[in-house]
Amino acid sequence: MGSIILSVIVPCFNSQNYMDKCLDSLLSVGSSALEILIVNDGSTDRTGEIADTYSRKYQGIVRVLHQENKGHGGALNTGLRNASGLYIKVVDSDDWVDTESFAEILKTLKTLEERGTPVDMLVSNYVYEKEGVRCKKVIRYGSVMPRNRVFGWKEVKKFHKGQYMLMHALIYRTTILKESGLELPLHTFYVDNLYAFIPLNFVSSIYYLDMDFYRYYIGREDQSVNEQVMIQRIDQQLKINRLMIEHMLTSSFSNQRMKKYMLHYLEVIMTVSTVLLIRSNARESLEKKQHLWSSVKNKDQGLYYRLRYGMMGFFTNLPGTAGRFLSIFLYKLSQKAIGFN
Repeated sequence: MGSIILSVIVPCFNSQNYMDKCLDSLLSVGSSALEILIVNDGSTDRTGEIADTYSRKYQGIVRVLHQENKGHGGALNTGLRNASGLYIKVVDSDDWVDTESFAEILKTLKTLEERGTPVDMLVSNYVYEKEGVRCKKVIRYGSVMPRNRVFGWKEVKKFHKGQYMLMHALIYRTTILKESGLELPLHTFYVDNLYAFIPLNFVSSIYYLDMDFYRYYIGREDQSVNEQVMIQRIDQQLKINRLMIEHMLTSSFSNQRMKKYMLHYLEVIMTVSTVLLIRSNARESLEKKQHLWSSVKNKDQGLYYRLRYGMMGFFTNLPGTAGRFLSIFLYKLSQKAIGFN
């Protein structure tokens, strides 16, 4: 058996009703170069039992890691510590992948290794599989990245406002994640933003495959990206937001294009946090909004002005009741255009 090219981490918590679709899509390629790590994060339903069934059926490919509940970040930490592949991909248990694209991705990673030109990060497209929506929104990167060859940050063009690299778009080289020291907070949602942010400082070589690989399901009422759920968990969103700010302020950047992209991503997250606080329509939330922006200003005025007076920061901080109404209206237009939650 050859070396494992790709480890796919599948964090699961009470996933019995949908994990089969996810796992079956991953197993469709039937490659010995693939490892699937199912992390059963303290589930109380049949998730662990189903995972063990897959492990027995696909010995040598599927491994199950049972643990007490630690949240999404804790499940990813466990998967990262146990992954043995040269590259790592995370696929949430309610999502799935396109099998044809998956086969091409594995082939590409193998070829890069055989040629002695491994990359730090492979990027592919993801599709918003939104319940009840016929025309699915696809996030592509052909306008900002060259296709089908190795390149660096200097060749990455400017991302537009609705375009950024979520965890769903990324496959990292395992050594990059280890070098970055990535350790995600426990019992916290929205850690995928840290996963798609912190390692970028260590990425030099990139490869973009213009294929609609990852299928990002949106539709369950209890889903973490459901807007009402996000409002209820706003303190966790703010925690992730502050960790991203801290990383931005304490990191050195070897490439200005990389830094500009990371500022762009941080601007997006600041916008999401701000609008959710406005939409909660509570005095306490408006105070948290003020505190979030003040904390950036107190730490670094240059970063504050970059975020506050960019287009997104400006339109989400319009004063008064009318201003907040307009901010929400513009945000809802963006939701419709991009297709998220």
